[in-house]
Amino acid sequence: QLQLVESGGGLAQAGGSLRLSCVVSGFLLDYYNIAWFRQAPGKEREGVSCLSQGNGTTYYIDSVKGRFTIFRDNALNTVYLQMNSLKSEDTAIYYCALNGYCRRSLAARPDEFTFWGKGTQVTVSS
Repeated sequence: QLQLVESGGGLAQAGGSLRLSCVVSGFLLDYYNIAWFRQAPGKEREGVSCLSQGNGTTYYIDSVKGRFTIFRDNALNTVYLQMNSLKSEDTAIYYCALNGYCRRSLAARPDEFTFWGKGTQVTVSS
């Protein structure tokens, strides 16, 4: 049974760090592109970062480049999003999603991903 379960969200101060985890079951992570998305209140869901299958090329939207890092642990079938230098505008529900396309400028498009987790809330206080 395919399942994606996010964890690691919470409350952080501006300038702080959080690490999100997404445990994938039912699929071998290394064979699929996997992405992190976020949705802030009143805004559309947006791609944040994408990790391609195989060679593991990474993609980020401009607003998180240099601050966020996506990486995976194939042995644990888990993908992570390390978030440093957090800003109040990073506040959102963060989702991981599987089986879509990584894109250079957008990182990922929500409509192109098939399987989703339920999300984890990240709140950054200024």
